[in-house]
Amino acid sequence: MLSSLRTGVQGVWRAASRSIQTSSALQHDSLFVHRDTPEDNPDIPFEFSEANKKRVEALLGIYPEGHKRGAMIPLLDLAQRQAGGWLPISAMHKVAEILKLPRMRVYEVATFYTMFIRRPIGKYHIQVCTTTPCWLRGSDAILKALTEGTQCHVGGNSPCGKFSISEVECLGACVNAPMIQVNDDYYEDLSVDDTKEIIEKLKRDEKPKAGPRSGRFASEPLGGLTSLTEEPTGPGFGLQPGLKA
Repeated sequence: MLSSLRTGVQGVWRAASRSIQTSSALQHDSLFVHRDTPEDNPDIPFEFSEANKKRVEALLGIYPEGHKRGAMIPLLDLAQRQAGGWLPISAMHKVAEILKLPRMRVYEVATFYTMFIRRPIGKYHIQVCTTTPCWLRGSDAILKALTEGTQCHVGGNSPCGKFSISEVECLGACVNAPMIQVNDDYYEDLSVDDTKEIIEKLKRDEKPKAGPRSGRFASEPLGGLTSLTEEPTGPGFGLQPGLKA
């Protein structure tokens, strides 16, 4: 009986060992575990500018006592903008100090949201959406035009230091696919030529016109309205006769 039990256990172990599979490590351009570098370490001081100190006070004033930690994301965003588009470790420590929180609470937020960039980036941070709607509309060609036009690979900075490219998930402009985000601006309904034009203007530090490149104002149908094309009906339309006053 013991022999049969041993044989059965060995069989289960072999089956379990055969079912174990491994896959290649996923690559991502975001930094989740901090490592000190010459440009990002706790010895580099960070202090909000005088103008931003007033903004800090205004942000904190929005939240009642006992709930000041709700200002963490706005404060981190303010620090990132002051630092030039990325969030150094010293800035995270400053936010923790202001909110009187353990530094780990700030680390958790800063490494969870992709809006916080944990590495030095260029003046123009280009985020390329390659999720299904944009991919179906040609985001691969847009991404290729961007990498060739800036000489910058995804997750890196251009040799001139002016551009950084990130491949991101849905940016919420699916109706206007394909699209990219450059800093705070959306550029939508893009063609390869549109993309090249945007890059050339940014190289000259000119501001390209944001929004759709198809001629439409927002996300309305390109061929005109497809619904609500008639005058609205009056009160009581479709109401059962027995329910009418």
